[in-house]
Amino acid sequence: MRIASDAWRFFIPLVIAAGILLVLGFGTTSILLSLLALFVLFFFRDPERKIPEEPNLVVSPADGRVARIDRDWFDDTTGEKRIRLSIFLTVFNVHINRYPVSGKVVRKEIVPGKFLAAFNHLASEENSRSVVVIDSDYGKITVKQIVGLIARRIICNTEEGDTAVRGERYGLIRFGSRMDVTMPSGTELLVQKGDKVYGGSSAIARLIS
Repeated sequence: MRIASDAWRFFIPLVIAAGILLVLGFGTTSILLSLLALFVLFFFRDPERKIPEEPNLVVSPADGRVARIDRDWFDDTTGEKRIRLSIFLTVFNVHINRYPVSGKVVRKEIVPGKFLAAFNHLASEENSRSVVVIDSDYGKITVKQIVGLIARRIICNTEEGDTAVRGERYGLIRFGSRMDVTMPSGTELLVQKGDKVYGGSSAIARLIS
């Protein structure tokens, strides 16, 4: 399985430390560090996904569970009332983030903030986050990477002017997090609160042209 490149900055030092401790006779500690190194590989796994073909579908930007749906939410990024869908990721989910739709990236912003637990719904407005707005053929879609109590590092590999391709990778959040997607009013939701979704392959909504 493919492993995200960010894994190696954690995995290699852990393996080296485990080897040194083993030589020095600290077997138990060495085993614990080895297990932690294996968990790092597990956390940064990057499986391939089959992307739906229907052009007006919105796919999940991340693995996790639908934590909240707001059908009449004011999006200060676009200045409109829109639908917001929040996905909560645990440390056991795949943390690679993917574009929910195809289009042009017309805005990217890194917003500083707090580090509330990602399952706290206030995290969507108060925590540090990235904000990416994609101008699609069906309207503007906003996707947010939101840090949590443990997840404090956002990697957002996109810039204004880039072409977003639905289901393609564009970033990750380290060690537990939350992602929000906002869509135009009238969008047909295909999931409900509590549903499990998979980044790139789960259709979460159908846009209305």
